[in-house]
Amino acid sequence: MSTATIKVKGMTCQACVNSVTKSLQGVEGVQKADVDLAKHQATVTYDEGKTSPSDLKKAVEDAGFEAE
Repeated sequence: MSTATIKVKGMTCQACVNSVTKSLQGVEGVQKADVDLAKHQATVTYDEGKTSPSDLKKAVEDAGFEAE
């Protein structure tokens, strides 16, 4: 398992956190996604054989937020 920390821009409330979390957890290979509103970041534990940091960023962007 690997861990990636993704900066997330555009989150303003708990509903945003829930949206990003749900999107990340929907990516195959994601074991855990912790989204922190105060830090504007997501820490994701994932199986590098099934997904990649670029896939995780795409999931954040698909939820309507910017990912770095």
